[in-house]
Order: sequence, then structure tokens, then C-alpha cells
Amino acid sequence: MRRAHRVEQVRAAEAALLARLPEGTLMQRAAAGLAATCARLLIRRRGRVYGARVVVLAGSGDNGGDALYAGALLARRGAAVTAVLLAPERAHAGGLAALRAACGRVVVEQEVGVADFSCADLVLDGIVGIGGRGGLRPEAQPYAAAERRAVVVAVDVPSGVDADTGEVPGAALRADVTVTFGTYKPGLLIDPGASYAGAVQLVGIGLELPAEDVWCLQHEDLASLLPVPDVESDKYRRGVVGVAAGSARYPGAALLAVAGALRGGAGAVRYVGTAAEEVVRRFPEVLVTEAGPAGAGRVQAWVVGPGGGEGAEQALREALASDVPVLVDADGLTELARLGPSGLAGRSAPTLLTPHAGEAARLLAGAGAAAPQDAGRPAAARLRTARELAALYRATVLLKGSTTVVAEPGGAAGVNPTGTSWLATAGSGDVLSGLAGSLLAAGLPPLDAACAAAYLHGLAGRRAAAEGTPLTALDVAHALPAAWLDVCGQQG
Repeated sequence: MRRAHRVEQVRAAEAALLARLPEGTLMQRAAAGLAATCARLLIRRRGRVYGARVVVLAGSGDNGGDALYAGALLARRGAAVTAVLLAPERAHAGGLAALRAACGRVVVEQEVGVADFSCADLVLDGIVGIGGRGGLRPEAQPYAAAERRAVVVAVDVPSGVDADTGEVPGAALRADVTVTFGTYKPGLLIDPGASYAGAVQLVGIGLELPAEDVWCLQHEDLASLLPVPDVESDKYRRGVVGVAAGSARYPGAALLAVAGALRGGAGAVRYVGTAAEEVVRRFPEVLVTEAGPAGAGRVQAWVVGPGGGEGAEQALREALASDVPVLVDADGLTELARLGPSGLAGRSAPTLLTPHAGEAARLLAGAGAAAPQDAGRPAAARLRTARELAALYRATVLLKGSTTVVAEPGGAAGVNPTGTSWLATAGSGDVLSGLAGSLLAAGLPPLDAACAAAYLHGLAGRRAAAEGTPLTALDVAHALPAAWLDVCGQQG
């Protein structure tokens, strides 16, 4: 599992460690790990470190000091290192002295710095550290726009990216590799910040940290969550998931949600809605009825809303009146936004909401927190939005997008590391809803079910688009069994 911590947590851990170490030890550890990564990149790119042109963009404070000390280590290996000081009067004195002692070059003229930046083999971005807020300052902005051929290595976090949230409120310097110290930072895992970070490498520096603020599952974590039947299992013990989806206008949504549900670990799928004939024709193992959720029979979880059309409001009300977990998606979310948080008042069973950015904006507006047209806000501030929605609606929220974020009302949050941009296709979200609902019915708590479903869905999308070709939502559903086997350590 990748564990990420907020800046205040990192600062507290650093302070505790600094109190026990000789002065400068922590920075030297960080610089050594940073320099080692840079050396490997140069060897891969050029065959050697000696003679490489390295530019260090050094801001004020410890982040610039890390970069300067790393530059000094590279200079001792024969690299031609130039430090560009963006705040000369506040440059880290020890790092600057180390670089000069290693015969590094120092410039303060930004025109010269930009020229060196454009022809370097490797650039160390030490402009702003994890405490930075807002975009790049005017003196640093030319580097974000300049032509480059270099590998850009960010020190702890790309300058201009909010380390806690991944928000990029202004100009930022895009990295090819980010070397982060002690722990991952949430902003390195969540778009748009993640798209600026490139490949993220963690360098341990001995921090003792509290429980993580945000995490990313990995294969072994997910394998421990996935439901596996035992010798006493039958279809009812494994869980029955109810799917209320589809309409005259969107009959395909029913098929896609059911396709996802069949591959999510529950023992049976019970479908209600107007597409019952189409569903049972395509999936004869599904239990079908044209009645609503209230008259459908026993289930352990409901999925409500995909393509629900004119029947979405009634289906949502009936499902929410039940005492089992309910996943609300698509048209169900539109209806819930009209009701606002009061629509979930009195529920004792868990609720999982799965909006995309536009639906998230409507839910926020329904709670009086934003304008309904403001879909840009959820996309730009994914972690903040997911947590806000979870708190407002007292529900678990899976916010879909280039980075899928799952949040609980108490603030716990998971970030999905799998997926592909090819998943931006009609019906993909319906498959995800069915899959997550099936995991809920199989007994997973909402946070685990949502994180597991997003992970498997992303893996299936990668498999379906393995040749770099367009995929359909059904392709994703068909690839789910192979993704499940991948996670469990078997060959698909």
C-alpha cells in the first residue's frame, strides 16, 4: 500500500527526528537519495554521469538546500552543475557552499538560467517545497513555459503543485520524475498534481509517521479484500445484489450494470426494471422482475440509477427505504441532488455515491455548497470535493475521473492508481457501479468495496485497451475476470 501524509504530519515527524540527529543529517539523507536517483537517470540516458549538464533550480529554504546538496554530489562525480538561484538572498547557505566547493557554477541572472535550462541533460526542480501554496511566482514562471530537452526531477513535489491536495492553482513545473522524502504526499497521487509528478520514487529518511491521510491500494492489498466462497457458501450466503437500472431511453445501462455485477463476487444478481426481457436474454442466470426495489425480494445491496430515466426517482426512494447498503449512480444522483442531504436522512445502512465531476457539482449545489454548473471545481479539487460531499451527505463517495478518489464522512480517503484514459467511454461507469454493488452485497464495507471496484475496473480497462485500441464498456466487463486473476497472483 502506498501511504501518503499531509504536510503538517510530515513536518511534525521531521521535527521529532531532527531533535535526535546531528544538525544537517536529515538533509544529507534526502540529498543522497536524490543524487542517486539523478545519477541512475543520467546513466540510463547518457551512459554516464561524467560530463552531463545539470541545472539546479534552487529556491529558498530546505527544498532548495536539498537540490543544492544533491547538485554538489553530482558535481563530484564529474557532472557540469549550474545552480540558478531564484531567491539569491535566501538561498540555503550550506547547500550553496557545498556546491561551490564541488566546483559547481552559480548564476542569478534568470535569462542565463532559462538558457541553461533549455539545453541541460537533467534539471533539479528545487524551487518550492511541500509547504508551497499557489502557483509559481513570476520569477519562476518562465521555466514552466521554456523549451526543454532535459529530464526534470522534482524535489519532494513539483513546484506549483499543492502537496496536500494535488491542486494546481497556477503555473507549475511539470516533472518527469519526482523524488519524495519520507512518505508519499497526497498531491503526488491525485490529478491534476499527479500528472505533473511523472514517475514518483520514495526515498526513506527515517521518519516515524502517524496513520496515513490518503492511501493507494496495491495488488496484495486488494487480494486480501476480494470475497472468496468457502465450502459452506451458497448463492445467498455469498450475497445477492439488486440492480435497478435502465429505461426505455437507456436500456443498455441495465445490461452494463448487470454485466459488472455478475463479476463482482456476489452469489446472485436480481434485476428490476423495464429492461427485464433484454437482461434475462443476455444473462439467463439473472433473477428478473419488472417490480420496483420494494417488491423485488431479498437482496444484500442495491445499485440504483444507471440509465434510470423516468423511473429513477421511485426506484431511489424504494431502495433508500431498505435496510441494506445502497449504491447511487447516474440518474439516481440527479434525483438525490434534488432532494439534497435530507434524502439520506434516517438511513441506518451505508450509502455509496459514485458521481463524475458534473454530478458532483449538482450534489454540491443540492447541499447549497456550489453552483450546479460548476463542474470545473470537482475536477480541479478532487480530494477536497470527495471529502466535502462525503461529509455533507454522510455517505461514502467515489468521485470518478482521471484520478478516482474515494472518501468517507470522517475524511478517510483512498486514491485509485489503476486505469486508462480509454475508460472515458459510454457505459463504463455503469459497469463500475454494478461491480461495486456486487462487492457491497458480498459483505465489503463501502470504502473497501469502492476502492476495490475502482482498482479492478481500472485493471480491466488496461487489459481491454492493451493494444492501444479503443474499447467499449462491455470490453471492460469481459476483462474483469482476468483482472481479478491478476490481483490474486494468477495468470489471466
